[in-house]
Amino acid sequence: MRPFVAQDYVVRRRRAAAQARDAGLAGVLVAPGPDLAYFTGYAPTAILERLTMLVIPAQGDPTVVVPLLERGDLVAVTGDSLEVVAWKDGDDEYATVARFLRNGRWAVSDATWALHVLGLQRALPEASFAAFTEVLPMVRAVKDAEELSRLAAAGAAADAAFTDVLGLRFAGQRERDVADDLAQLLRAHGHEHVDFTLVCAGENGADPHHDAGDRVIVDGDMVVLDFGGLMHGYGSDTSRTVHVGAELTDEEQEVHDVVRAAQQAGFEAVRQGAACQDVDRAARAVIEEAGYGEFFIHRTGHGIGTTTHEPPYMVEGEEQLVEAGMCFSIEPGIYLPGRFGVRIEDIVVAFPPGHPDRALRLNDSPREVQVVG
Repeated sequence: MRPFVAQDYVVRRRRAAAQARDAGLAGVLVAPGPDLAYFTGYAPTAILERLTMLVIPAQGDPTVVVPLLERGDLVAVTGDSLEVVAWKDGDDEYATVARFLRNGRWAVSDATWALHVLGLQRALPEASFAAFTEVLPMVRAVKDAEELSRLAAAGAAADAAFTDVLGLRFAGQRERDVADDLAQLLRAHGHEHVDFTLVCAGENGADPHHDAGDRVIVDGDMVVLDFGGLMHGYGSDTSRTVHVGAELTDEEQEVHDVVRAAQQAGFEAVRQGAACQDVDRAARAVIEEAGYGEFFIHRTGHGIGTTTHEPPYMVEGEEQLVEAGMCFSIEPGIYLPGRFGVRIEDIVVAFPPGHPDRALRLNDSPREVQVVG
C-alpha cells in the first residue's frame, strides 16, 4: 500500500473547507479520533483531557492547537504542512482555539468530548456547534483510489478469514471460542485491529448484536457470523450465516433464500444518483413481500472507511444521493425471536456513470448457506 503523504491530507482539508462553505458553515473543528487521523495523519497514543483541536476555516488556512508536551509528536507527523500552535498547562486552551474562530456555526467531529465543546461555547458564546453527522455527513464518505485499495484489501482479508473458519469445528464449541478463532484469523490475514466478532447461535441469532457468550453450539443450529476490523487503517465488515450440519429445515432454507434475494436487490439498487434510502427500500421490499417485514428490524447499511460505521446510512428517510467512490454495507436480515436469525452483509463501492458496472462488492465469499461441522 502506498503510504499517505502530506499532500493527501492537504487535499482532504481543502475538500472539508469547500464543503463547509457550501453548507454555510464557518468551518470545521476536529478533535483526536478517526477524523483527526483522516485530516492530518496524527493519531495520539492516548486521547486525554488536554485539548487538541484542528481548525479548518471555511476561508483561510488551517491551524492545529495542541498541548505543548505533545507538539513534537504532532509535528513529526505533519511537518510544515500545518500551522501548529501549542498551549501549556495553566493556559486557557479554549481561548487559544477561539483566536482562530469567528462567530458562526462550526461543524465538530463526532468524537469530540462534550467537555471541549462546552469549553469552546464559553470562550466564543456567539458561535454555535453541530456534529459532523448532522451538518457534514459526507466529509469522509467519498473515497479516493488509495482508500479504495485499502478497503478492498480489508474485504479480501475478511473473506479469507471466513473461508478458514468454515474448516473449523462448530458443534460442541462455545460461541466465544469460535469468536476468538475468527479474531485470530482476521489478524493472521493482516488486520491490525479487530473491532468485533459476533457469533450468534440458534435463538441468539435473532439478536442482531448478540455478543458471543458461553452458549454451546449444537448440531442443527443456524449461526450468524458478523466480523470486522481495520487493515491498513481501513475497515472490513461482513456477515454470513452458516448451518451446523447439512439438514436445514424448509423454513431455515426459505429465510436464508429471502435474505439472500434481499441483499441482491439492495446491491442492484446501487447507482450514482440514487438516494441512499432506495437501497434500503429495495432490500426491504423483498423481505416484506415474503411476509417477514416485521422481522427486519434495522437499517440496510452504513458507510465504512477509517471506522467500521460512518455516514452514509442506507435507511428510510436518507435522501443523500449515492456518489461514485462511496463505500457502504448492504446487510438485510430476518430475526425470528427465540428461534434463529439470518443476515448476509457485503461492503459495496459505487462506480461513476459510464462504468461497465454500477457497483462492486468488496466481499466475495459465498452467499449461499454454508454447512459447517
